[in-house]
Amino acid sequence: MLEGALVRIRAVEQGDLPTFVKWINDPEVTTYLQFEPPMSMEDEVVWYHHMTAGKDKAFSIETRDGRLIGNIGMIGLDWRNRKTDLGIMIGEKDLWSRGYGTDAITVLLGYLFDELGLERVGLYADVGNHRAIRCYEKCGFVREGVVRHHRFKDGRYVDSVLMSILRQDWDERRKRAP
Repeated sequence: MLEGALVRIRAVEQGDLPTFVKWINDPEVTTYLQFEPPMSMEDEVVWYHHMTAGKDKAFSIETRDGRLIGNIGMIGLDWRNRKTDLGIMIGEKDLWSRGYGTDAITVLLGYLFDELGLERVGLYADVGNHRAIRCYEKCGFVREGVVRHHRFKDGRYVDSVLMSILRQDWDERRKRAP
């Protein structure tokens, strides 16, 4: 278990899956996610087995008092090139914009850079997902460019912002931290 100021990150358990399915089937929660709901419980079980056996790895996000509020993970872990992409979902809408996502990302970045020794962590965010982009920038991610027509959502193509944080960025942030 990894702990931050506001959250704990732990392994996903099968008991988390019904809550994940509830969030994934809430259109407000999934507006900017990089996949298309609806998802059934069976779909979520397949996802769970994929995330525990391959190059992707998901973690559950809990508040410090144990409330399950989201998940975060590595997508496409590439050991040869020491990089991965990051994905996060805070499913509990009453906790949006309260620092939980920022804390979870910071905790996971510490693990990825300090424990796993990665060089780069990247992500994609829809250009209209201003709240997430601000969060990522707070965590040290840098905009690298716009990927035009990156995905098809709600009958139209959506551009995505490509962002990353490098080990050197992470190390500089730690030096500046109080």
